[in-house]
Amino acid sequence: MLGLKLPTDPRWVNIVEKNIEEILTDHAYCEQKAASMAISLIIGFPEKSDLVKEMTALAREEMGHFNMVHDKILNRGWVLGRERKDEYVLQLMKFFPKGGSRETHLVHKLLYAALIEARSCERFRLLSEEIADKDLADFYGKLMVSEANHYTMFLKFARKYGERKEVDRKWQQLLDHEATLMQHLGKKETMHG
Repeated sequence: MLGLKLPTDPRWVNIVEKNIEEILTDHAYCEQKAASMAISLIIGFPEKSDLVKEMTALAREEMGHFNMVHDKILNRGWVLGRERKDEYVLQLMKFFPKGGSRETHLVHKLLYAALIEARSCERFRLLSEEIADKDLADFYGKLMVSEANHYTMFLKFARKYGERKEVDRKWQQLLDHEATLMQHLGKKETMHG
């Protein structure tokens, strides 16, 4: 369903299990960045009323997820750590060339967002099925559904605002690029990397 070309190595869960505090901190910041991305789309494209409406709801939802992850951290007697660079997102967002029209820029941002949500959904599914911590397994099972909905929403908007054939071609190219990136990632206690 997600279209990802390379699944996460299941051994990534072993890394997560040894570094729960780190993964929760990284996950919290991923949720905060997702909310920021939604807000940036509102600011950058205020004339797209349907997008603004959906991004407003998404920003609220993502901050709600941030709060839920933060609660998991606090309930375990920890505090939110410092933000880390998300190597996955930094590398991914170098794929499309800079420049072009506002519409092209919007489509690229939407495709990046769709792919990040798809990978998050895949990772959440893996955690829900494989992590020994029952509380976190249940938590990630519930979040997985939201991520799948976000992925399809971003892809739908990209196809709406861009020419469908061209958007689908770019989506496949981005998926191929992401698979190449994933060959070198998945060895750290980060949600994407």
